[in-house]
Amino acid sequence: MLKNDSSTGLAHRLSVPQEAESQLSSDTDLEDPDGKNAKTRKGMAARKGKKVLGDKAKGGGAGWGPGVGWVNGHHQENGMENMTLFEVVKMGKSATQSVVDDWIEAYKHDRDIALLDLINFFIQCSGCKGAVSGEMFRHMQNSEIIRKMTEEFDEDSGDYPLTLSGPQWKKFRISFCDFIAVLVRQCQYSIIYDEYMMDTVISLLTGLSDSQVRAFRHTSTLAAMKLMTALVNVALNLSINMDNTQRQYEAERNKVIAKRANEGWSSCCKSEKELQENQDEIENMMNAIFKGVFVHRYRDAIAEIRAVCIEEIGVWMKLYSDAFLNDSYLKYVGWTMHDKQGEVRLKCLTALQGLYYNRELGTRLELFTSRFKDRIVSMTLDKEYDVAVQAIKLLTLVLQSSDEVLTAEDCESVYHLVYSAHRPIAVSAGEFLFKKLFSHRGPEEEGLPRRGRQSLNGSLIKTTVFFFLESELHEHGAYLVDSLWDCGSELLKDWETMISLLLDEPMPGEEALTDRQETALVEIMLCAIRQACECHPPVGRGTGKRVLTAKEKKTQLDDRTRVTEMFAVALPLLLAKYCVDIDKVTNLLQIPKYFDLDIYTTGRLEKHLDALLRQIWEVVDKHTDTEVLEACSTTYHYLCNEEFTIYNRVDITRSQLLDELVDKFSRLLEDFLQEGEEPDDDDAYQVLSTLKKITAFHNAHDLSKWDLFTSNYRLLNTGLQNGDMPEQIVVQAMQCTHYIILWHLAKVSDSASTQGDMVTLRKQMRAFCLMCQRYLNSINTAVKEQAFTILCDLLMIFSHQIMSSGREQLEPLVYTPDSTLQAELLNFILDQVFIDQDDDNNSTDGQHDDEAGKIEALHKRRNLLAAYCKLIIYNIVEINTGADIFKQYMRYYNDYGDIIKETMSKTRQIDKTQCAKTLVLSLQKLFNEMLSELGCNIDRSTSAFCGIKELARRFSLTFGLDQLKTREAIAMLHKDGIEFAFKEPSPQGEGGPPLNLAFLDILSEFSSKLIRQDKRTVHMYLERFMTFQMALQREDCWLPLISYRNSLQAGGDDDTMSVISGISSRGSTIRSKKPKPVTAAKRKLPEEENSCSSTDAVWMNCEQNVQTPVMMPSPHLTSTVLRDPKKMRPENSYTSAYTMPSEQHPHQPVPPQTQEQHHHHQAAIDYNTQVTWMLTQRQQAEARQQQERVNMQYAKMRNHMQQAIRRSSGLMEDDEQPIVEDVMMSSEDINEGMDFDTMDIDLPASKNRRERTELKPDYFDPSSIMDDSVLNVSMF
Repeated sequence: MLKNDSSTGLAHRLSVPQEAESQLSSDTDLEDPDGKNAKTRKGMAARKGKKVLGDKAKGGGAGWGPGVGWVNGHHQENGMENMTLFEVVKMGKSATQSVVDDWIEAYKHDRDIALLDLINFFIQCSGCKGAVSGEMFRHMQNSEIIRKMTEEFDEDSGDYPLTLSGPQWKKFRISFCDFIAVLVRQCQYSIIYDEYMMDTVISLLTGLSDSQVRAFRHTSTLAAMKLMTALVNVALNLSINMDNTQRQYEAERNKVIAKRANEGWSSCCKSEKELQENQDEIENMMNAIFKGVFVHRYRDAIAEIRAVCIEEIGVWMKLYSDAFLNDSYLKYVGWTMHDKQGEVRLKCLTALQGLYYNRELGTRLELFTSRFKDRIVSMTLDKEYDVAVQAIKLLTLVLQSSDEVLTAEDCESVYHLVYSAHRPIAVSAGEFLFKKLFSHRGPEEEGLPRRGRQSLNGSLIKTTVFFFLESELHEHGAYLVDSLWDCGSELLKDWETMISLLLDEPMPGEEALTDRQETALVEIMLCAIRQACECHPPVGRGTGKRVLTAKEKKTQLDDRTRVTEMFAVALPLLLAKYCVDIDKVTNLLQIPKYFDLDIYTTGRLEKHLDALLRQIWEVVDKHTDTEVLEACSTTYHYLCNEEFTIYNRVDITRSQLLDELVDKFSRLLEDFLQEGEEPDDDDAYQVLSTLKKITAFHNAHDLSKWDLFTSNYRLLNTGLQNGDMPEQIVVQAMQCTHYIILWHLAKVSDSASTQGDMVTLRKQMRAFCLMCQRYLNSINTAVKEQAFTILCDLLMIFSHQIMSSGREQLEPLVYTPDSTLQAELLNFILDQVFIDQDDDNNSTDGQHDDEAGKIEALHKRRNLLAAYCKLIIYNIVEINTGADIFKQYMRYYNDYGDIIKETMSKTRQIDKTQCAKTLVLSLQKLFNEMLSELGCNIDRSTSAFCGIKELARRFSLTFGLDQLKTREAIAMLHKDGIEFAFKEPSPQGEGGPPLNLAFLDILSEFSSKLIRQDKRTVHMYLERFMTFQMALQREDCWLPLISYRNSLQAGGDDDTMSVISGISSRGSTIRSKKPKPVTAAKRKLPEEENSCSSTDAVWMNCEQNVQTPVMMPSPHLTSTVLRDPKKMRPENSYTSAYTMPSEQHPHQPVPPQTQEQHHHHQAAIDYNTQVTWMLTQRQQAEARQQQERVNMQYAKMRNHMQQAIRRSSGLMEDDEQPIVEDVMMSSEDINEGMDFDTMDIDLPASKNRRERTELKPDYFDPSSIMDDSVLNVSMF
């Protein structure tokens, strides 16, 4: 098939996996001991016939004759026999070159023994414990050998060398691949052409690659692919040698016949013929591997195998582009880009990157690019981040090869990724953006200055600003700068050019920047300064600050020095120019915090510092915007650092500014609060603007020496009395007073404080809290929100936790809210937070239809709710106040579900019982609300009732699976629920169901959380509220009671399998193979009674054995109506281990102990003989349903176990099904992008190669795989 003139050729040894068994039987290349069909050629030793393997050949290669480095089939090192070939490669103790050389010497001495050792090497590398013996090698077909090895495979574990973790096995994989590469390289001049060694190895690897055993398939595929790569290198060398020989031949032929050397002429002809034969042989080998292994395994079920195939075909196309870089092979990479596994898609992209990196190969990739470009672009949004990163890098290489390939839409899909939260994606997109927009320089740009407005960087910075504005993400400049930092840091650190663009006048004919563009440039400049000085990505893009290297630290210090020297001079000028622009000034005032303040002194820049302080004073004087004022306050705080010599200069300026502000505020306040005069709007504006400035500075600076508490408290008190105070003045006054309290607390916390300071603080704090409490009832929403926020903060700060960390002296400052304050805080939450989105008419900007406004309003409400929930979590307010919060869990799940759920979790950690009582209280509140809306006649199918029941189910899930930890809490929950259900009498009079009886249906959602003993105890507690008539009722209105009782009796009547008794009886005869039923029952029942009585002592005490007065005591049942225990409970597997007392005949004498047990069991499940038959019928039906559920669960569990076992073993895989459905294209899609009529692929001829006289079938043509007759299986 591969060599038409050789009956012992590779085709007979290498059977394609789909070939018939008859073809396998014709495998005769191991049955030709005399080598009759062997070819001989010059330069290659004649093939020796196979030697008959003696007894020494048994055992997988033992019995070799003496060879260099080998003794008895084992590698010998330092004169000692060490290990097999597999163990040598595994340990990596010897150089691969020497190992291969030793094997070649052994092969030359006895090729059968050496080849047997090589075969066992591949078998052992697969993790198989078996070995191919000489007898098997001599008489068995490959398929039979593989089948035998499969039977001997160790299936205890699914691991094999290629999948094992650890550094040793990673090195093994590398050594394994190196061994194959070196083996082919060392044998490329003689042995690989002997039509024996390579035929046998390729045949073996092809058979193993088709095995159902994953280990065989994976290992052999890797070996075959590496073998193919090695052969590609050999073919490439042959092609080079043929070109050289052809040139020599042409040179000799062009000589005059008289001058032509006969020996040189004949030598060239002979060499060319020999090289041609060798190339044909290599072609056949590669054809066999490609069609026998690659074509089947590139769509294997295992992702690792598919990845190996794609990785290697990329290597082939890169190494030998003349033969492999065409659409016939590129299509496999293109199809596999649709693979379901990210690992395989990643290999496709990395393989293509190696091709697009070489611009000379671009013309050969044009058809592939046009066909699969859209897929590559879509992979930039891949769910696997690594794949997305490599897809962007691939598009960057495509962009470098040709600007016209990617459309504007393609580029825009990559541009927006510079704002991605995943930094590697953003950096890759930044590199793409940089290459697209900034890497093209025209001839007119040559010779431009390096810095300044007219420099090349000036135009590039403008381009960056234009892109930033067009992206319409103006609040994310830091992310754009971070994305471009790795590739464009030199451009972004050209602050001199940025300052020139902002300060210098445009040149004639130059278009000046607009106000919007200048604002964007200032933001980008600030972000670049921050990135250079902090050396870490913005929030959301990094897991934490990494440790900087010495080089990075030096660069950071140099950049900070440059920033200080440059902006110490330029910043006052920028502030003077943009003094009235809020956005620009806010960003510019953040620059000084990145200064090295020592440079003001060492660089003699004090005059520039004075200019900066004057500009900040002017900004404070002109602006009333809170953001600008806080930026000024923060700048003063950074400059007023006592460690630097400029402190006194800055402190004097700050004090003068604050003195002026406080004096102005005092004068304005006196005029504003004068009696008998109504303040006009101008006076109110002056007071508000001054108060805003003082508040902004009080946030970062201690203004205690100005005693502002009295003024602010007077202002707030007047607002309460008159009721006409502007809301913003009240808000700012409360905020300023809040800062006063906090600064006073910081002073009192110091050990040097006096007792008088603490008394003053206590009075001021309590007076201010009372003032804020009164403002909670204000009609203005902004005022109420401010009062609520400050109250929550103060209650947290001055709670009992203020005494922690050894601060017991602060105990007089502890402030606990009374019930009135708690109620007002809760009412505020209910009124302001739990509202519909459409009802929120209080957004700050009044933009109710604006989506951004709605999001902002929701964010504000979430903060308010979180502030109150913190009071619950830290036990500052009563836990039961959370009932009104918890009841909103389902209705407002999308808006506040995470906050409420976390509050429940933290509350349960504080007090499980109280949390459970709060949950049931929230359900009771919802139930009462439903009664008030729907009336007494409750329809349990209404949405309101179903919503409460669903909420109870959600609450039940929050208790987790450990019933013992929540035992007491769940019991108390049921107790409160039962009491609530029977609390109100029936509105229908005596004989009707209680008003809240339907609540028992909701309560049944928590029955599954009760352990068996507690179910029985709760059931007995339920009986205390029931009358004899209630037990007989079967109307629909009584169904909640019936269902709740059934939920308590499910499993509760069989206490012999209780949790406690099951734990305490481990190792008893219950677990023995031959249990004694009567003994077990007698042993466990008394233990149960003790556990029940002790567990429920919290709320049952000694009353569990007391009969309810209104109920008649149940008579002893002696009739044959009593059910057989096997029918009473579905757990038939338990009946063999436990004998119920009722199994004894009622007329037979019963021992006293058994009578007591019988009576106890009987009292727990029945009330009277009149209802026994009804309970029997109901429980029999339940038993049947339970048995069906058990059977279904067993079937599912068995199926899952089988799948788990198969997954864990990882040995047998079914490859007959389509593997990667979404990878394969329809034949129409393929024909649309590829023209298979022109795919007669062959290894390229030399440049002057003559026509071959005989054309052999080209089995290396990948287009032939489209013919079903070749593979015997349809590819699509």
